[in-house]
Amino acid sequence: MVQVRGGVVDSSAVRLTDRISLGVLAEVFPRDVIEDVLNETGRRELRSRLLPAHVVVRFCLGMCLFFDDDYEEVMRKLVGSLRSVGSWRGEWNVPSTAAISKARKRLGVEPLSLLFERVAVPVAGRGTTGAWLASRRLMAMDGFSVDVPDTPENAAEFGRQRNQSVESAFPRALMIVLGECGSRAIVGAAIAGCLTSEKTLARDIIGSVEPDMLVIADRGFYGFDLWNEFRRTGADLLWRVSSAVTLPVLEWLPDGSYRSILVSSAVRRGRRDRLIEKARRGEDCRSEDAQPVRVVEYQVPDRAGDGAAEVVCVVTSILDPTEATAMELALAYHERWECEGLIDEMKTHQQGSGKTLRSRSPDMVRQELWAFLLAHYGIRRVMCSAADEADVDPDRLSFMRSLRVIRRQVPAEADFSP
Repeated sequence: MVQVRGGVVDSSAVRLTDRISLGVLAEVFPRDVIEDVLNETGRRELRSRLLPAHVVVRFCLGMCLFFDDDYEEVMRKLVGSLRSVGSWRGEWNVPSTAAISKARKRLGVEPLSLLFERVAVPVAGRGTTGAWLASRRLMAMDGFSVDVPDTPENAAEFGRQRNQSVESAFPRALMIVLGECGSRAIVGAAIAGCLTSEKTLARDIIGSVEPDMLVIADRGFYGFDLWNEFRRTGADLLWRVSSAVTLPVLEWLPDGSYRSILVSSAVRRGRRDRLIEKARRGEDCRSEDAQPVRVVEYQVPDRAGDGAAEVVCVVTSILDPTEATAMELALAYHERWECEGLIDEMKTHQQGSGKTLRSRSPDMVRQELWAFLLAHYGIRRVMCSAADEADVDPDRLSFMRSLRVIRRQVPAEADFSP
């Protein structure tokens, strides 16, 4: 506890670990929020330790900012210039790798996942370029896999992907993320083994969907039941579908789109035909078995050079063309690639191409993945704030340059009160 003598803070009563910070990311992850999370998850230490729980939380984020450094080097960077200041209560030395590993295990997964739930909210303002379609916040959902260390525990928990008769060299974790298109900030995520289907895991991010959003997804996510579950959040949807989905043309609209209906595959043919005819007459056919939609079909130029243009078919819950035209929806669907970009930032730039995680047990893998999500969110939130202040598109800012700036700030900044 800080002591005050004669109106002056007695720095000798302060532990060095109380001032460990994350540079410019300290504003994204305030100490009081970290403390609340530790209290709620029951991870508050019962006695004074070399590595208090709040320091271990920051260390987990730090190891995902400095992925190429070993544990002790990451801790040295977190301490930064603090050790040279002196005037700390007691002596403090950089903990060993073994001590840090034990501290991570004591902390567990829950504080990191709960911290993400608390801080990871949409950051794009009304003026952020590429973030909105009228009043709807553009969001994209996608999935990807991450190689984890090849241990028996990880292999049993996460599984290996198989391509015909070839098995992946490493076990893999599957992640589904919900990202804000304008800022590339991830605001929802779920983690499972790689043998879990993306459709199944996508249900775990529904709690991050809000009514003002337009959620965009590729054709791999479409399923009638999943569509209904996302629609119950009040958000609008813009999902690509494959040619296997039956989309009867009920009415052509002035913008080139057409009214259609999605019907559950569990509905028998006779009832399906009656539902379609009812929708064709303009009657309300909303139910657990049928949902009205609007369909936009368009072609994209051939990138392979063989002259065959690709036909893209997207369905949306926005039924009125005056709210969003077919052209606007086609352009909005293109923003889904921002989610591909943020995945690349995590896997290629933050972690490093072709590298596995550090953690050798399933719980620590999950802890590390939540830490990666938190670190990426912090970087992207800082970038969006800087872009808004300069009145430029966040896409104009370099992720790697921003990451380097943030890395340089960590050893130089301490958590001192103004």
